[in-house]
Parts: sequence; C-alpha cells; structure tokens
Amino acid sequence: MKEKYYITTAIAYTSAKPHIGNTYEIVLADSIARYKRLMGYDVYFQTGTDEHGEKIELKAKEARITPKEYVDKISQEIKHIWDIMNTSYDKFVRTTDEQHEKIVQKIFKKMYDKGDIYLGEYKGLYCTPCESFWTESQLVDGKCPDCGREVQEKCEEAYFFKLSKYQDKLLKYIEEHPEFIQPESRKNEMINNFIQPGLQDLCVSRTSFEWGIPVDFDPKHVVYVWLDALTNYITNIGYDPDKSSEEFNRLWPADLHLIGKDIIRFHTIYWPCFLMSLDLPLPKQVFGHPWLIMADGKMSKSKGNVIYADDLVNEYGVDAVRYYLLHEIPFTSDGVFSKELLVERINGDLVNILGNLVNRTIAMGQKYFTGHIENKKFNEEIDQEVITMAFDLADKIEDKMNHLEIGASIDCIFEVLRRCNKYIDETTPWLLAKEESKLNRLETVLYNLIEVIRICSVLLFPYLPDTSEKIKKQINSSDESYSFNDENVYDLNTPEILFQRIDVRK
Repeated sequence: MKEKYYITTAIAYTSAKPHIGNTYEIVLADSIARYKRLMGYDVYFQTGTDEHGEKIELKAKEARITPKEYVDKISQEIKHIWDIMNTSYDKFVRTTDEQHEKIVQKIFKKMYDKGDIYLGEYKGLYCTPCESFWTESQLVDGKCPDCGREVQEKCEEAYFFKLSKYQDKLLKYIEEHPEFIQPESRKNEMINNFIQPGLQDLCVSRTSFEWGIPVDFDPKHVVYVWLDALTNYITNIGYDPDKSSEEFNRLWPADLHLIGKDIIRFHTIYWPCFLMSLDLPLPKQVFGHPWLIMADGKMSKSKGNVIYADDLVNEYGVDAVRYYLLHEIPFTSDGVFSKELLVERINGDLVNILGNLVNRTIAMGQKYFTGHIENKKFNEEIDQEVITMAFDLADKIEDKMNHLEIGASIDCIFEVLRRCNKYIDETTPWLLAKEESKLNRLETVLYNLIEVIRICSVLLFPYLPDTSEKIKKQINSSDESYSFNDENVYDLNTPEILFQRIDVRK
C-alpha cells in the first residue's frame, strides 16, 4: 500500500471570475500534488467552489437570474481556468452538491444535539462581500479590516457555535504541534491576536437571506458560510455523522490545507474547533501562502489592474505562466506580478538556460552520431561535478518541498541546467568532433548531458508538466528514475523549440 497524501486548496468563492492571484493557489497545490505522486504517494487532490451566501444572492438578483444559475456559470468558469492551468485535481467539489448539503445538515444537527450549537441573537457589524462579522475595535478606519469596504449593523436571530468552549484545547494543540500552522509568522498572529485575547462564540446561521443550506429542524435559518464551506474537506471524501466511508477513514486527516493568508483564521481557529466538536482528528498542516500582487498593490477592478490566467496563457503559454507563479512568489512574503518580469523570466530562464541546453545537446547528438548515443565511459575529472549534481538533485528538491519552498526547489533544477551549459563550454564538443580519436570522449560528454537533462525533465514535471513531457519525447526516454544511470541508450528524436524568445520591443 502506498502512503496516502490528501491535499486541498480553499474552495474558490463564486462571486466573480478568478484573477491570476487566485489562480496562484491552484498551481501551487498542483505542483505539490504532482511532486508527491512522483515520490510514490497515493495522492488525493481536492479543489472546488464555495457557492452560498448573501453576496451571491445579491449578485444573482442584479443579473436577474437565480442564484443557482449564477453559481453554475461562475463555477464552470473557475473549473475551466483550473483546467487551462493543467492542474491535476482528483475531485472538483461544489457546495451546492446534494450530498454535501445533506451531510452539512447532519453535521449541524450533531453539533446542536451535543450542545455545541445554541439559538441566540446576533448584533454586529457585518461586511457583505467578506461575509464576516466584526466588532467595533476590529474595524480599520471604521471599515472592514479585510477588504476596506463599509460595514452595516445587523441584528437577527441566529444559531451560535461554542467556539469559546474549545479555546484552551485549541491553544494546547497548536503549542504541541508546531508544524500545524505554517509559516511561523501566521501561527504567532493567530495565537497572539485571536486565541489568547479570548474566542467569541461564532454565528453559524442566518435568517436575512435564503441562498444557503436550510437548517432542517428550523428551516427559516440557513447554515452560515464557514460551517458550510469548511466542511467540504470531509463531506466530499465520505464523512457522515452516522457512518463514514472507507475512503474517509483512509484519507482523513488531510495532510495539507493550502490556503491564502487572508483566510487562515477560519482554517486554524473555526475549522479545528468544528472538528473537535465532531470528535475528528485535525489536519496535519495548514499553510497560509502569500499573495500575488501588482506593483500598485492588490488587484481590483476599480484600479483596472486585474489580470486573468487564461489571457496570459493565450499570450505566453501555460508552462511559462506556471513557472512565473511558482518561481517568483517567495515562501513567506507577497510576490509582485509584472509582464516585464514574466518576459524576462521566459527569455532568461526558459529560453536561454533550459531551452537552449536541450536544443543544442540534441542537435549535437543528431549531427555527430545520427541521434544514437551510448555511454562510452571515457570520463574525465571535469565530468564529475555535473554527474554529482545530478545525483544529489532529488534529495535537494525533497528538502525544499518538505518545507513547501517551491521556488527554491525549482532553483535547484535550474542550478544543474546552468552547470550543464557551462559543461558544454568546458568540454567543447565541436572541437572533439574534429578528431577521430576523440569520438568516444565526445559521445561520453553528450551521454552525460542527455542523462542529466533526463533527470531534470523528470524532476521538472511537477512544475512544468508539458515541458517535461516534451523533453522526454525529444530524448526518446521513458525512464522515470531520478538518479544518474550510466547504462541507458538513447535514440534521439528531432530537436524542437521548447520556448519561443519574446521580442521585448514588440
């Protein structure tokens, strides 16, 4: 039996088409899922859409269609962009799925019967776009601290979840499991700003709108967003308060919830407390990733600086966009997007370093040996550094990936690719080809290059899957191992351009 690895993204809210910043998360998760599969794990990768709430009801009304028609359209658009980005999710979930709604009702009833949910009245300051209540002290300049918009005073009957009941248990768990909230700065923020000052009981139902899952024993209430949305991680793998499936027992707890830093409070405070109420184990790790922002700040339609992934892919290609997203956003701090830097990365890294190496190596193999390359083992001392780097590459990447340092893991591969380009300059194959007595040496050099390129192509697959497959096809190899093998035989195919150089002036 392979070891399981269950990874989720946050489910995307169906209020609008996702921009490139939203798309970053799914590409990041996909690279982790693909890497874990490459390492032999039995991976289950779940994503999807969050489709209920007052905001959706209002937007549907503006569009003069039903909320269901509205979310059907946006959910399909989100799924389409996830597919354009070549993401390998195993399941795309929707919170309007009948099974999810049925289990959410059961979860609500179980918590109510346990005494963890009670009926009360909510008075508070409410931000409709964020679907969040705030106290006066939490506002920033009198506005929502998350999005900066106006808040409205709301008063209505509501059911509450006893978040306060689980405060001490949650704090103890976080302290005993230092890996649970990552990066470290997010963990400190949750403890110091939210948990230690005291958790307030959480509003988990609403009566002022209808677009939500009805509370079956009190149907004038609908289940409030976070109890509905967060439980998708268990409802869609077979959790049932009466009897859960074998799949649920195999997959839960999740190994990684990958989410944006703006919703880490909900995933590291509300969600663990919900799970404690259900007597379920907590996910192993919640990672609050940074944002992709524009040079003039967060993307917004009012600023006119919104960029969409499908537009970028049409212009530059999917792997070029994936490379930028995965490589340019730091582990703990926000990354800045600009087309100028994207073009620079394509021309510099993807064309000059990767594409040029693969193209000229295969071209030399075709020119000097009609594409048939064997290892003649006429090695010299100059070969050893490249071979050793190839041997060590998988371990270096594993270390980075275990800490979710995706950009750094890609750097490890490109460090080897750069060294290969230098190796060509050092060994001068074009000079070796001029002397009959040095043909075995020449074939050895080309073998070393092709074998290292093969290893790099295998390890590139999680990040640039299409490019990885193109390289394997050009070197005509199905060898998926990632250690240097000196016994392969290569019959190379015709070299093809991996990435087109972009004319900056145009």
